[in-house]
Amino acid sequence: MPDSARRATILSWVSVTEQVRADINTAMKSSERERATALRMVLSELQKAAKDGSDDELAVLRRERKRRLEAADQFREGGRGELADKEQSEAELIETYLPAELDDSELDALVAAAVLETGAADVKDMGQVMKVVMGRAGGRADGKRVSARVREALGA
Repeated sequence: MPDSARRATILSWVSVTEQVRADINTAMKSSERERATALRMVLSELQKAAKDGSDDELAVLRRERKRRLEAADQFREGGRGELADKEQSEAELIETYLPAELDDSELDALVAAAVLETGAADVKDMGQVMKVVMGRAGGRADGKRVSARVREALGA
């Protein structure tokens, strides 16, 4: 079973925080220092969110992944390729704990159904459509990507 499929199966019955802890131990035993360090940062953010009363681990992971991707872009623009690669690598590591993204056809179907359901006619109705699509996507689609598809569907 591929590592990502195994992790998805495990994550279905183990909390993300517990899985990250287990993966930190595995990385430390395997002398994978960079991986262990990245996982410790993720665990820290998950624990902070739990302490603040948030139990949405996937939202924390999405936020952290987004931060890493934005940092990677900024480092690339600044000519710091080695730091950009490190941030990109951390974003990819975080992504392994997230559910698989919706493919384009699935996302288009959700957008079309939401447009019909809300009766949206133009871009002014975009917020209503976004709310429906994001709710149904269940964290499996990036907001920017959904926004672009909704704009396209509404003829903007």
